[in-house]
Amino acid sequence: MTDHVKVPAVPPRIQYRADGVQTAFPYPFPVLDAGDLRVFLDAAPRTTGFAVFGAGETGGGTVTFETPPADGVLVTLLRRMTIARTTDWLESAPLTARALNDAFDAQVAVDQQLADDQTRMLRYPDTDRSAGALLPDRGARAGRLFAFDADGAPTVSPVVDGAALATFLAPGTGAVARPIAGKLADAVSVRDFGAAGDGVADDTLAIQAALAAHRSVRLPPGTYRVTATIVVGFGQVLEGAGDVSVLKAATDAVDLIELPEGYATVRSLKTEGGGVAIRLRGRLGACVQNTLTDLTVWDAGTGILLDGHVSTDWPCYWNQIDRVLVARPRTHGVRLTKTGAGDTPNANRFHLLRVYSMGLPMTGSGIWVENGRFNNSFTDCEVNVWHEAHSCVRVGADTDKTLFVNLYTETIGAVTNVLLEAGSVNTAIVNLLSASAGAAIWDFSGGNYTALNAGFPEKNRLERTRVTELVVEGLRFDTEYREPTTGGLVALDGTSAIWLVSSFGGTVEARLPPAGSSNGFAFTIKKTDASANVVTVTESGGPGPDGRPIRLASRHDHVTVVSNGNAWHVVAHNLMPANCRYVEGQAAVSVDAARALHMVSAFGGAVTATLPAPGDAQAVGRTVTVKKADQTGNAVTVVQPGGGGPDGEAIVLAAFGHAVTAISDGAAWRIVARNP
Repeated sequence: MTDHVKVPAVPPRIQYRADGVQTAFPYPFPVLDAGDLRVFLDAAPRTTGFAVFGAGETGGGTVTFETPPADGVLVTLLRRMTIARTTDWLESAPLTARALNDAFDAQVAVDQQLADDQTRMLRYPDTDRSAGALLPDRGARAGRLFAFDADGAPTVSPVVDGAALATFLAPGTGAVARPIAGKLADAVSVRDFGAAGDGVADDTLAIQAALAAHRSVRLPPGTYRVTATIVVGFGQVLEGAGDVSVLKAATDAVDLIELPEGYATVRSLKTEGGGVAIRLRGRLGACVQNTLTDLTVWDAGTGILLDGHVSTDWPCYWNQIDRVLVARPRTHGVRLTKTGAGDTPNANRFHLLRVYSMGLPMTGSGIWVENGRFNNSFTDCEVNVWHEAHSCVRVGADTDKTLFVNLYTETIGAVTNVLLEAGSVNTAIVNLLSASAGAAIWDFSGGNYTALNAGFPEKNRLERTRVTELVVEGLRFDTEYREPTTGGLVALDGTSAIWLVSSFGGTVEARLPPAGSSNGFAFTIKKTDASANVVTVTESGGPGPDGRPIRLASRHDHVTVVSNGNAWHVVAHNLMPANCRYVEGQAAVSVDAARALHMVSAFGGAVTATLPAPGDAQAVGRTVTVKKADQTGNAVTVVQPGGGGPDGEAIVLAAFGHAVTAISDGAAWRIVARNP
């Protein structure tokens, strides 16, 4: 039998994706003639530039291109035969097997071609129930769309309103149809400008281009890595989808966001890293009425920086910062400053701000109002910082009328809760919960602040606090006990108000600090032992209380002293040795009602001792004693101004030891004791 092409069960179609190098592409199905093979590059048919090898072979052949198809091009090899009968058998003529085989091979090839065409047509599934395939007549389907009815049979439907598809109409009375393109442009995404949001690609230019072209720009979920500052200009809005929209600094040297003018909004996003996460300053105009809200700021050098900058014409005023978390700042959480000759940041409002170091080191303050005058306010804010930070809250020298309401401060160490620097003016602190072990309010302003309900809980300290009206329940004083083993020096300092001193081991000097550096300080010193050793109260570099040392000689002797910044003064004591006076060589002596005992010597001649007028303020209620202290016959006569004396007469003390004790009732001196 003569060989012929056998048509196997192989689909008459094959496709390849070119790589720009391959030139020979096999086809696994037979073609009876090279002209039966169609070649396509993508959708374009090719008739030249290639050669067909293997025509007439059962196993197929190869198409070889003169030039490799371009990389990515789809190469399609397809057997496509003309459907026509080209052979005929004559009566009584020889009918060879070869002729029959060739005819049947051609018929099978055409059948495969038709079957391949059917695989690429719409058709009912084999399992579908019988359904009509008849289309409506021409008149019924003219100008209509092909569709299927409720039974799945072919039908027609009205043409879609293209204008309606291209417009948007909001629900509600009065809504106006708008082009879809305009509706979609209301809020542009940075992805519309090529931002990847994968945390790897540099999305800086894409975000900047979006803000340059549109007033409102969205940051969809993703991490957008930037290598330069994103500027949100006048009236613009940069809005994310919450913490899933992340703006990430490529390095710590990058400042992430700047608001250089006014009326801009940044909301609902997260920042990571950078030198300054968000900077507000009047660089292109007045930096006013900007809003930062629903933000989380992570791992920045400084979280939020408000800067008065260089021009008083472009101030940093009236900005709103609301519901913001500044987490793990390296230096400061929030800082108000002035880097040039501009005005200080003023009247900015912070609400529900939280600065939280989360146990990581930071060198500055949670909130630092370095420069800021006139009503910068912080309401319902919290600061929780590293235990070696400078302070929780710091109010600088160039500040006036800074307001804190419902402030919570905390560390695990002894960081100052609120530090008021010298020069700060009119700071107001209302409802301070200070949970750091440092001073609740450490004041260097000289008391130039107001605090209400500040300094709770008890373990905290209010330092240099001025109180106009104070209601105290359960008042307690810090108390120190000292008992030097062999006596000696006990240096009194401002850490305690009451000092219990034992001189059992030897005489003790209780030395007050200099009065000049202790204005307003009060100390009570009490001798607690029954020994004969004296506790002497002195002053460092000064004369002592009321100008002299005070001796506490007996057990329970005590004295309370206070400094007015110039000298220490005794304000209370318990029966200390009387303050007596010895006078000799004077013919006339004025009795000082502030001294309880006057020892007067008349050795050189008779002496007249004149009491103060009984109505003098220094005399009323006072008791004084005048005693003759010499053994001569010269008399000491006690009189009062205007004549007379105690009980209306001049009292003559004629002999050694004679004495008279009188008290003023405001109208006259009355004798309460007399010898003889």
